[in-house]
Amino acid sequence: MLKNFKRFKTLELEFDPELNILVGGNEAGKSSVLQAMDIVLSASRSKVESIGLEALFNADCIAEFLAGGRKVADLPELLIEVYFDGLPGRHDLDGRNNSKGADHLGIKMVCRPADEYTREIQAILAEKHDNFPFEYYGIHFQTFTDEAVFPHRRPLRHLLIDSSQINNEYATREYTRAMYAAHANVAQRNQHGFEYRKAKANFRDDAFKAMNDALKDYKFDVRTSPKASVETDIILTEDDIPVDSKGKGRQCFIKTEFALRNQEHSLDVLLLEEPENHLSHVHMRKLIERIRASVKKQLFVATHSSFIATRLNLKKVLILSEEKPSQPASLKNLSQGTAEFFMKAPDNNVLELALCKKAILLEGDAEFILMEALYKLSAPGYNHDADGVHVISVDGTSFKRYLELAKLLGTKVAAIRDNDGDYAANCVANYADHISASIQVFADADNARHTFEVCMCRDNQAVCDELFAPGRKKLSVEDYMLKNKTDAAFQLLEKKGAFLAVPDYIQQAVAWIRA
Repeated sequence: MLKNFKRFKTLELEFDPELNILVGGNEAGKSSVLQAMDIVLSASRSKVESIGLEALFNADCIAEFLAGGRKVADLPELLIEVYFDGLPGRHDLDGRNNSKGADHLGIKMVCRPADEYTREIQAILAEKHDNFPFEYYGIHFQTFTDEAVFPHRRPLRHLLIDSSQINNEYATREYTRAMYAAHANVAQRNQHGFEYRKAKANFRDDAFKAMNDALKDYKFDVRTSPKASVETDIILTEDDIPVDSKGKGRQCFIKTEFALRNQEHSLDVLLLEEPENHLSHVHMRKLIERIRASVKKQLFVATHSSFIATRLNLKKVLILSEEKPSQPASLKNLSQGTAEFFMKAPDNNVLELALCKKAILLEGDAEFILMEALYKLSAPGYNHDADGVHVISVDGTSFKRYLELAKLLGTKVAAIRDNDGDYAANCVANYADHISASIQVFADADNARHTFEVCMCRDNQAVCDELFAPGRKKLSVEDYMLKNKTDAAFQLLEKKGAFLAVPDYIQQAVAWIRA
């Protein structure tokens, strides 16, 4: 549960116990959700302070407060709540001090004005300027019983891997420290710390002895503070080469793969921010297989990749909307058959459809090549990008799979297809269960005009004869276009794109999707 956090005034998400895939546009809030989870699971006040409350608070709630009565009692609060299931014996987390007001296991972060500064805050607000008193807010990490939560007493071990920060020195050091803490128990860490300090002392006594004996007032020593401990100095290597010396793609793969290992002291929660960045197709496939094989962890993946979303499990997808940030959509009700189809299908455009409001589905490359020109000719002065219509080319046999997804999400879709010689059977009866107020199928009703190329040729006979008749000995112009679909479409676009007659069923589809 989020309240007044970044772009979300309110947001409630219910997660799968094993895998959650967050998708959305660039400003939809995928990263914000992962960041919120990282913050509250870390229980680290210093992490919040380093980011800054002004960067975490919802800008709209601040603006509304400053434009209103500016009363101390109305000052907005920032809230992040994480509810737990499956933590037996953790009665210390069980309480009703949460936004639901009911008994649950969980922890929260609350940022609210500190009571002891009420007078100072009143004076600032009375000045009527636009500066908000962030400095007078307190940061509290608490259980649902309102007991304090400290970093060393976190209920879960977690890690955030952000591929955009993969080469950042601080991020690399924090990653290594987190993985070390996950793989070494407390007794081991204490022993390692003691042995490391002893080794430093031995080094000082042996290596610096002759030099220090020659000095009178000052001596050389080796740092032994917490800022120079075993946890700050260790690194990860692969084949004796430091991981941070590898390429970005290899670093991303190694760090994620290492974090996914299923060992006794491994992580409980892993947050992956756009793991597809810097990865080749081969390494992305390996990473997907590694994620699918992981157990004993709850995984959260924020991605723009249809390949990752479909290969992992489309039913685990949560879609965050830029237009409706508080109304995420879940694909958990997608049929298992459709989810498995996209898992095995070649490259697809599932997320393109999931993230748009209106779409035209086409079943071939030729239609896709010409669609932009045909759209402009059908709606003079307009184009599909300006109208917010996404054009997607899919295999004709996949139409129903995409339409099921569109129906689940409420996306308006015009499916344009060939009648394949039987309009009633292929274009009417075949889609009877999928047609709705937001989904329509468009095809030529004349069975003789059985495919797109035939329709284009017959509606543009003079143009097609001019382009394709010269040099023809055996094939008619229509047959040539049927045997060379993409090449013929490209020539029509390049040489006659502004002068084509648009088949009626395509004009109807454009008019309907624009309505």
